Amino acid sequence: MVAWNEYKTVAQERGALAFEVYVAESTPQKSPEDVKAVLPDHLSYIQSLEKSGQLLMAGPVSDASGEEMQGAGMIILRAESMDEARELAANDPMHISGARAFTLKKWLVNEGRISISVGLSTGAVELN
Repeated sequence: MVAWNEYKTVAQERGALAFEVYVAESTPQKSPEDVKAVLPDHLSYIQSLEKSGQLLMAGPVSDASGEEMQGAGMIILRAESMDEARELAANDPMHISGARAFTLKKWLVNEGRISISVGLSTGAVELN
């Protein structure tokens, strides 16, 4: 095993992005009805994280087949530390209510490509 910060330094030295974020995998612990009941408060909380710049991306994930919704989600957070990210995830109404539980991991984004297209007259945004 390699220490996280050692690996991050090596990644930076080789020219990788080495952008550190935190991934909260949120999985149902109660019934779909319990998850749905908390959804408005959850979405409001997620929007507050987005407005504050602490949210990179969030949304539901499918089952392993890719065909069914499970009530699970993934939340990618910007934070200064694992403790700060854990606090952000723990304060999600889904997790406070017990409708979902989460696991938290660091993610070092090294490679990839994101394209954003903005229609200047329409305000339409497309993410590729």
